[in-house]
Amino acid sequence: MKRLVITGILFMIGMIVTVALAAVSKVEPPDSCEVCGMKRPAFAKSRMLITYEDGSTFGTCSIACVSDELAKKEKKVKSVQVGDYISEKLIDVKSAVWVINAKKRGVMSPVAKWAFAGKTDADAYIKKNGGKLATWDEALTAACDERKGDDAKGTKAGCNCCDKKDQKK
Repeated sequence: MKRLVITGILFMIGMIVTVALAAVSKVEPPDSCEVCGMKRPAFAKSRMLITYEDGSTFGTCSIACVSDELAKKEKKVKSVQVGDYISEKLIDVKSAVWVINAKKRGVMSPVAKWAFAGKTDADAYIKKNGGKLATWDEALTAACDERKGDDAKGTKAGCNCCDKKDQKK
């Protein structure tokens, strides 16, 4: 009887560990945001990955931090991906359906900007949480506008990532 109880307890511990490990999001390197240092697996729903034409990549925790990198315009961008809010899988920023939600705080920004793989998921989010549909350009512009507001307070560098005239995309 004692052996059965111990076996049962070990089985339960094994199940708990398995579920806990499965719950931790597995994201591509780097583990930490290259702008602010936040752990990217913890922000799998908002993380972003820039791939440059030279094959190098740059990982961030959010659109706020990716706008910092895009503002530099040091390399030619091949693609930008974002974590889908539902599945946490990377999707292309331009094909994503974005939701801007002033009622909820975003990651590294006062206004949330979430990306969804499909309009159905975005609409369901809006129905439950509020917000409005947006394109990638609108979401990036909103992130840049927030950075410009920070710049007026002297807390962050100004943003020029939204200036289309000299963007290297």
